[in-house]
Amino acid sequence: MGTVSTRYSPEVRERAVRMLAEHLHEYPSQWAAIESIAPKIGCTSETLRRWITVSYWGSRPFLSAHAAYPQVAVIVKPSTLFRLHGFLVDHKYRRLFSSSRSCRKPGPKGPSAELIAAIVEMKSRNPHFGHLRIAQQISHAFVIELSKDVVRRVLAKHYKPRTSGPDGPSWLTFLANAKDSLWSVDLFRCESILLRSHWVMVVIDLFTRRLVGFGVEGGSSDGIAVCRMFNCAIAKHPMPKRISTDHDPLFRFHRWLANLRVREIEEIKSVPYAPVSHPFVERVIGTIRREMLDHVFFWNETDLARKLDEFKDYYNMHRVHRALDGVTPTCRAGTPPPIRVALASYRWKSHCRGLFQTPMHA
Repeated sequence: MGTVSTRYSPEVRERAVRMLAEHLHEYPSQWAAIESIAPKIGCTSETLRRWITVSYWGSRPFLSAHAAYPQVAVIVKPSTLFRLHGFLVDHKYRRLFSSSRSCRKPGPKGPSAELIAAIVEMKSRNPHFGHLRIAQQISHAFVIELSKDVVRRVLAKHYKPRTSGPDGPSWLTFLANAKDSLWSVDLFRCESILLRSHWVMVVIDLFTRRLVGFGVEGGSSDGIAVCRMFNCAIAKHPMPKRISTDHDPLFRFHRWLANLRVREIEEIKSVPYAPVSHPFVERVIGTIRREMLDHVFFWNETDLARKLDEFKDYYNMHRVHRALDGVTPTCRAGTPPPIRVALASYRWKSHCRGLFQTPMHA
């Protein structure tokens, strides 16, 4: 502790400390009061601060207990003393009555270290996954109950990142009452790394939400190209009873209508100029763009078709879905669930050439 200058008499120092204690309530902080009163005494702010410290810590034995109270208020606030007293009381009874020496608070113990590690690793390997998606993915892989709130708290504490509209129309849900009873078909366009346009046809099963297949066509499209894409997408699959399409002019070609008539498939049109009436396939197209096409390039039609097939396998067999209560489309279609993964022993499986990673049995 620093020494007190002898240039000021003890009476001056005592008067300065007493003045500070009397007027402390008029300032927002102790230091603000010191800076205001020090020039009136003729000393520096640091000198006055040292006087207060020396006066409080025993250099003034002639002060009575009541005279020392204002000086204590300058150094320590009452709230600080109350917190210290509460801490000492808790520590006392913990030492007296606790059966163990651990300082853990009573209540739920929280997730295990293995589960925390799996949650953090899932987020690290898939940064764009949300809390609910991670909870459903881990629940599906390890067959444990896990809520998105637990995931949120775990990630808030342990994860350090590296530098909805309404449901679909009731008639779609009513018609899609079984596997392969109703498929949705739609088209979208994407650009290759060489800036060449490619058309992609997406076919999904509305009941199971699984991707039936993709059809890819480079350049412009016509009735023949649309039929070729559809036949490629549904190859090796049984024919559905109905398909739903929007009012795209490509679905009005005579070849397309004749193809459906030969295959005995009924076509259901969505509401014109209302994408919300065709919600499921529109959502899938958005998922394909956000989760894959926004992160990878493709060179040509063959390269795009190969990458879309890889994404289809991941989407159907490993990606959980909120609309399916956290299971995969293949499980919804009747496939037995995967082998339960133990938190103590598992490994990570890569999908789409490292774009996604999910836990699996070691």
